[in-house]
Amino acid sequence: MLENEASLSWFERATRVIPGGVSSPARSFRAVGGDPPVVMARGFGPYFEDVDGQVYIDYLAAFGPLILGHAHPEVVAQTRGYIERGTVWGTPAVKEIELAETLVGDIRGLDQVRFTSTGTEAVMSAIRLARAFTGRSLVVKFEGAYHGHSDGMLVKAGSGASTVGTQDSLGVPPGVVNDVVSLPYNDVTILEDTLAKIGDQVACILAEPIVGNMGIVPPRPGYLERMKELAHDAGSLLIFDEVITAYRFHYGSAASWLGVIPDLYALGKAIGGGLPQGAYGGRHDVMQYVSPLGGMFQAGTLAGNPLSAVAGLATLDVLRQENPYERMDRLATVLAENILDIARNFGHAVSINRVGSAFTVFFQEGAVYDYDDAKKSDATLFAKFHRLMLEQGIYLAPSRFEAWFISAAHSARDIDRTLEACRKSFRQLKPN
Repeated sequence: MLENEASLSWFERATRVIPGGVSSPARSFRAVGGDPPVVMARGFGPYFEDVDGQVYIDYLAAFGPLILGHAHPEVVAQTRGYIERGTVWGTPAVKEIELAETLVGDIRGLDQVRFTSTGTEAVMSAIRLARAFTGRSLVVKFEGAYHGHSDGMLVKAGSGASTVGTQDSLGVPPGVVNDVVSLPYNDVTILEDTLAKIGDQVACILAEPIVGNMGIVPPRPGYLERMKELAHDAGSLLIFDEVITAYRFHYGSAASWLGVIPDLYALGKAIGGGLPQGAYGGRHDVMQYVSPLGGMFQAGTLAGNPLSAVAGLATLDVLRQENPYERMDRLATVLAENILDIARNFGHAVSINRVGSAFTVFFQEGAVYDYDDAKKSDATLFAKFHRLMLEQGIYLAPSRFEAWFISAAHSARDIDRTLEACRKSFRQLKPN
């Protein structure tokens, strides 16, 4: 059992002044049984410490950005050394320019880049730019992929076919909803049929090259290549949302790793080194439509924040020099393969999708290729497993649709401790 008296007290205070006690629904534990979430006091390396003094091995990684773990010494040193110069100026800044140069140098197809404060803003701006460039309104996206909380991105698909006009949030105007078409991921036939019918109205196809928010779901062979062909045949743009995937699987974009280069990127998470940072960019001719050069307006007081740029530059410098990807991949492989064996040994139907250092444990039999597959994962069993792991000091994202992230700070000892917790949890977990 958790000793969480202080955490409960802090969360009760939070509920008085913050709706639901959280600043993002993803931080709530409502999807895993509704217990109050744990309130953290600090993070260090691959660990959390809560307000009751309990330490957890962290596989949340703040939903992705902490690829070096918490409070990496180089990131801390660089930001600490810079903060006395100021945090936001409202002017061009040296570090902002240096980060832009680094990203353009690292990422194929990124000719120019514009900063935002969040990944949500990056996606929203990339879509607006695609509409400005093509003179069209429709956006094709994929069911189960999360692209931030701007109005148009809160639209989902029906089962097995494209639909227009359903959304996952109140407050989204019907006119916005009608401009978004959401399709099943990894289904080439439906994508081809849709573009054949409405391709001349489509401004862009928006996709995560490796989906991260219905669990980790990689593309089927040839799927992204065909997606790009169809977009260009229709005269529309291909946007890759790499807020999660950029710098996660290798040094650079997932697009270059997979060999399919989009017209535009949306970036975030790792490029801020744990501070707020987003960006969008791509082809030079398309980026000329961005104000003040062109008529597509986007702005932000905190966009290009030099302190975030310093943290981002420090993170990318460590990744470039230390190249931890092979070791992270190896640790993730050991963890995922042993979880699969342990679950099966205790009679649980489990499947795992893993790409590099990120994976998702689905409480179901069979492979997961799209959102309909992912929804078969047993929510009740996952909620029980999540609680059992938490009680043993293992912090997982509180959703069956999220990933486990291995960071450069995790060690073989952390993996061994986690596997021991898995054995105890699966032993206690009774199949439904």
